[in-house]
Parts: sequence; C-alpha cells; structure tokens
Amino acid sequence: MPVPPAAPSVPVVDRPYRASVVALGKIGLPLAVQIAAAGHTVVGVDIDPRIVELVNAGRVPFPGEAGLEEALREVVAAGRLRATTDAADAVPGTQLVIAVPPLVVDDQGVPDWRAIDAVVEAIGPHLTDGVCFSLETTVPVGTTRERIAPRLEELSGLELGVELNVAFSPERVFSGRIFADLANYPKLVGGVTLACERRTAQLYREFLTADVREMGSAEAAELTKLVETTYREVNIALANEFARYADRAGIDLGPVIEAANSQPFSHVHRPGVAVGGHCIPVYPRFYLQGDPDAQLVAAARVVNETMPEHAIDLLARDIELAGARVLILGAAYRGGVRETAFSGVFPLVTGLRARGAEPFVVDPLYDDDALATLGLPAWDGAPVSGAILQADHAEYRNLLPTQVPGATSVIDGRGTLDAQALGNAGIRVRRIGGG
Repeated sequence: MPVPPAAPSVPVVDRPYRASVVALGKIGLPLAVQIAAAGHTVVGVDIDPRIVELVNAGRVPFPGEAGLEEALREVVAAGRLRATTDAADAVPGTQLVIAVPPLVVDDQGVPDWRAIDAVVEAIGPHLTDGVCFSLETTVPVGTTRERIAPRLEELSGLELGVELNVAFSPERVFSGRIFADLANYPKLVGGVTLACERRTAQLYREFLTADVREMGSAEAAELTKLVETTYREVNIALANEFARYADRAGIDLGPVIEAANSQPFSHVHRPGVAVGGHCIPVYPRFYLQGDPDAQLVAAARVVNETMPEHAIDLLARDIELAGARVLILGAAYRGGVRETAFSGVFPLVTGLRARGAEPFVVDPLYDDDALATLGLPAWDGAPVSGAILQADHAEYRNLLPTQVPGATSVIDGRGTLDAQALGNAGIRVRRIGGG
C-alpha cells in the first residue's frame, strides 16, 4: 500500500461542521488538525494551559510528528482550529465531539478511569441536540455502552440514539506517521445503536479519505482494537519462544523467520528483549478482563515478560555477572521515542541486580536527571564488563567500541547491531535468537 505524503489527506467537503477534540496529545492534536484541514471548524480542549497556549500560537507542543507543525500552523492561521481549557466554551453547538483522554494502567494493566470519567463529566452537561460523541481511547469491551453512554445521557438530558449519538472508534495510527496512517487504514466506527453508528460514521467520512467501516456495535469496534494488538502480542511471544530454542540449539533464527515468511501463510514477527509501550503489553490484558479463560493470550504475556531475563542469561554465558558493571543501552521502550511505558529497562535493572551485577543506563533521549527521576542509575562513563541493547535508537545502529568501553560482550536485544564491526574490536555480540 503506498504511503501518502506526511500531510493531511482530506476529502472535498460541501458543508463544513463544528467539531471538538478533547485531549490534545499525540493522537488528539493531529486528529484535530486533520478535521480542520478538511475545512471544518474545530475547538480543541485540554486541561494543560501550556498546550492550549502553544496550539493557539500554531506551535506543536511535542516533537516528532511528521507534517504536524506545518499543518497546525496553517489551520490556526486560517481560523479553523483553536484551543481552550473550558469544555463549556468548546462543546455547545458542536456536531462531533471526539475524546482521546489517556487511560492510565498499573503494572498489572488495571485501568485508572479518572481521566476518562473526568472528560465525560466535563462535556456531558454541554452536549446539544444531534451531537455525535466518539471515544477513541482503547478500552475493555463494553466500556462505551456500559460506562460512557449512560452517563452522557444523564448529564446531557438528551435521548440516546435520538438526540445523542455515542460511538467508539479506535485509533489505528502510529506516532510519527499519523497523517499517513489516517489516509491508509480503514476507520472503524461502532455505535451504541445503529443510528448512532450511522450518523457518527458519516461525520468521519467528511474529514477522512480512507474507508470508514461501520462495525455494527460499539463492542465490535472495541474488540477489533483488542484483537489487533493481542495478535501482535501472541505473535511476538511465538517468535520469542523460537528465539529461546534457537539460542539453546545454536541456530540463527533470523534466516529461519525470513525463509518461513517467504510464503504467504506465515507472518512470524521478530523476537526481542522486551515488549513495551502503551499498547501491546496493556490491551491484551483488557481482552483478558472479558475473557479470563483465554489461555493462549495469558501465556503470551508470560513469555514476553521472560525476555529480559533471557538477555541476562545470554550475557552470563560470556561474563561473570557477580560484581560486573553492565551498561543498558536505551531506557525508552523503543527507538526514537521518549517514553518508558513498560520498557524492558526496568526488569533488566532489577534482574541484573538480582544476579549481583551493577547496572547502568544510558539513552540519547534522557539526561542523567531524567534517568534519576525514573529511578534508573545513570552511567558514569567508566568502563563496563558488558552491555545489553534495550532500545533500537538510531544512535546505536553503528555502535562503536568507545560507546561500551571495556565491554567484552554485548547482547543485541533488537537485532540491529553491526556484529562484525564490534567483533573486529574483540567484542562478542550475541543477538537474541542468534544461536
């Protein structure tokens, strides 16, 4: 599928409408810009005055989203997008309200509903006749119908399915390429009633060029998002199982996966040191809340959680861990992203300490103070005995011996290092699944 330019791809709109996007984060702000770029009038709502001030000045409050800076500046200058902290200023008279509040979870994936509930309480009294409300935050199945819709109906005094339309539409985009993903991937909409679904889907069609697919119910749309991410969790776990066996058997798994995937019935993912982020470690747990007897899904989480320890085992083949200084390359959960949600760095630090080693962490996106805030031991620059690549930052692709001074072994947790270059300097590189 061709990837369009990193700018909003919008349909021709005959009758612009008013929309509001609540929570102007890494998903919400590009979405607000997308709607405004299609010619609609958008008011964004956020509780952070700094974000509101930056958006109203046409300035992006966070880096790294392709095309966002230029598009934001254009729609703000044209008067089609402004921001406020006051839902009462944004919501009345609006035809479409899209909410993307964060759903924070604890270490076990148990949701903290306060942010979503606060959004519902803030906007509910200001909804007006005919409005369509769409939740885009990923949630357990049943949330839209059982938690969101009844409270919005109560607060607004509007009749659900007649004067008030409530739907769920999962975000299906990847940070850094959101405009391209909005143009490429079908948009899924599931309503609490079929009338809610139909009306909300039509409003989405008026700012998206991609197919807008009506799912038949809010639950079907909620489940689809969980299926997407749970598939990835299980597939990665399978690859990690293969990698652990390959490391025992002395087989390089890389060419094996490439060969297996050379026919259309196999799509094995790549193994790695950890599965982090806000999605893959979390959403399968949402699925398990509704289907607690799903043995395969539960087993996949267990397998993926063992991979940091497997990386430590590989390092222990080459060096004595007790008393060793070990450098962890990367605090972020993946390369190029300044985010540590469920990052493998935390179990690596814990696991190395349990084996008597002294771990240190370095990351091009985090200074020493930021690492200390996260409870991570910043590297002092002194020589180390070994290292583990945890995040595939671009800065590590051509890792130099001077970046791991003294190391005799490096574990490549992401399959991205140049083993030959390090090997020429006398450093042994073990790739997870490398055999």
